[in-house]
Amino acid sequence: MSRVISRGEVYWVNLDPTMGSEIQKTRPALVVSPEDLNAALPRVIIAPLTSAGQPMGCRPEVVFQNKGARILLDQLRCVDKVRLGKKMGQIDEAAWHDILLEMLA
Repeated sequence: MSRVISRGEVYWVNLDPTMGSEIQKTRPALVVSPEDLNAALPRVIIAPLTSAGQPMGCRPEVVFQNKGARILLDQLRCVDKVRLGKKMGQIDEAAWHDILLEMLA
């Protein structure tokens, strides 16, 4: 039985193996793909979170689990759901959705 994965949820995601400058290791990542895709496909689109990294307009800063974090919308990645570990929480779409749309316009 597959679990329900929703846009805005944050999961531990195993991003390895990677190549070049792609963000690596197991880290928190935000699900940005819409509900209909999440329900129909075995993959989701994620944006990794980091507490470090260079501030940029495409990296909204949020507070997640009482810590400052950046959502790396410049490192969007499609991953199979088997890479998703434990759910960590959720980040309100108001904090990142408009920036994502602006980036992709």
